[in-house]
Amino acid sequence: MDSLCLSKPKRSFKRPFAFPKNCVYRPLRQIHNMERNQKLPADQTTYFTLNAPPSLLPVKKYSDISGLPAPYVDPHSKLRYANVEEYASMQHMPSDIINGYLTLRGYTSAVG
Repeated sequence: MDSLCLSKPKRSFKRPFAFPKNCVYRPLRQIHNMERNQKLPADQTTYFTLNAPPSLLPVKKYSDISGLPAPYVDPHSKLRYANVEEYASMQHMPSDIINGYLTLRGYTSAVG
């Protein structure tokens, strides 16, 4: 009975996580305060002056009517649409409503 161990066996494949002893981890607020208090030249890059590079993925295009992903564009009105029902409703829209949708999207060409 003495040979039975009631504690869980230690698993060798799991290592407990521990921070390295020589590394100092600082929260973002502390980094920001340290950089703000230092007298750095204006052209030196800091943590908050770095800009992200442009994305390599293409821009996602959404329907002007429903907001769903839109694989189609009407060549006459330049509105984006997602399915046949939206295209059918676009055919009966007056040009001032179409211009309203286009200005919301930021498209500047007039419907003609």
